[in-house]
Amino acid sequence: MNFEHTEDRRMLADTLDRFLAEQYPIAARHAAAESATGYSAEVWNGLSALGAIGALFPEDVGGFGGDAFDVAVVFEHLGKGLVIEPFLGALVVGRAIVAAGSDAHKARLGGILDGSTVAALAHDEAGGHYELAYVGLQATKTADGYRLDGTKGVVLHGEAAGLLLVSARSSAGVDDENGISLFLVPADTTGITRQGYRRVDGGRVAELTFDKVPLPATALLGEEGHGLAVLEQAVGWGLLALCAEAVGAMDVARQHTLDYLRTRRQFGVPIGSFQALQHRMADVLLDIEQARSAVINAAAAMNADRTTRERALSAAKYTIGRVGTRTAEESIQMHGGIGMTWELPLAHYAKRLVMIDHQFGDEDHHLARYVALGAD
Repeated sequence: MNFEHTEDRRMLADTLDRFLAEQYPIAARHAAAESATGYSAEVWNGLSALGAIGALFPEDVGGFGGDAFDVAVVFEHLGKGLVIEPFLGALVVGRAIVAAGSDAHKARLGGILDGSTVAALAHDEAGGHYELAYVGLQATKTADGYRLDGTKGVVLHGEAAGLLLVSARSSAGVDDENGISLFLVPADTTGITRQGYRRVDGGRVAELTFDKVPLPATALLGEEGHGLAVLEQAVGWGLLALCAEAVGAMDVARQHTLDYLRTRRQFGVPIGSFQALQHRMADVLLDIEQARSAVINAAAAMNADRTTRERALSAAKYTIGRVGTRTAEESIQMHGGIGMTWELPLAHYAKRLVMIDHQFGDEDHHLARYVALGAD
């Protein structure tokens, strides 16, 4: 099998790398992360203009890519640049709209594709433990449509978002796979309260409270009570994106560590000449290649049947969680005390790798999910 990217993907990757090298040094990234919005609007608009969002979606909805390997390429290079702009929300919300949206819903894709609309997924709740079916926020039918009541936590870019994809319970119990409905909600709708805070790895998230939030019937995305399949599919694209992002971040951490081993001298020689460190570095390199293979396998399975697709995604996320954490730890340890300093970019790559493990399910969750899917 030929694993080389097409010429178009290579050109896109090179363009993203050049832009980020010129416009997004680590100091600019820090400034964006500490800003009120948690990202740089200038960088977001610049990357959008380069086609980084359009590459995530197929041509029939206004994009120019949309293949799983297009998504992987974009996010791998965003990972190399440690980008905190709201690409993940654009991908997940946009893919949900593509999968189940009406023509009116799909009209919203224009704003997502050109970057003028920041989209965010509002799904996680306290006690959910990464389970997609755990939804307690209530959707009550009214004469005019629906009313939402409840809370959502750790909503990435929840403060800055203009459009929210909200999962809600329209029937059945809090962890039942049936009875979940999805709604597209303008973030300025009456009754929504947003409380933001910083993430450990940069940027901002928010806790959202929905207090008798009125929605028209047209806000429903897909079929009432049958939103889990759409949510799973959309989050699957997010899993692929996070895994590819982690590979990009690991590549940078690896290179920084190799450079340090070649230049840091002890007892008159580079510390990279010490056999113990060579063995540790070789193990890291092999782990990263294993993680890269898992991402390739997941991307190749995105158009397969549900079980094959979801097992490949869980296998990749498990591998990324394990390898990403080890890469972060080993890179810092081989740098010594300097590896923990704010001034060294490596420390921020390490934090991002550790936190990726906890987005959309950690390695323990996905190992159990992989086993359970194989037993079905």
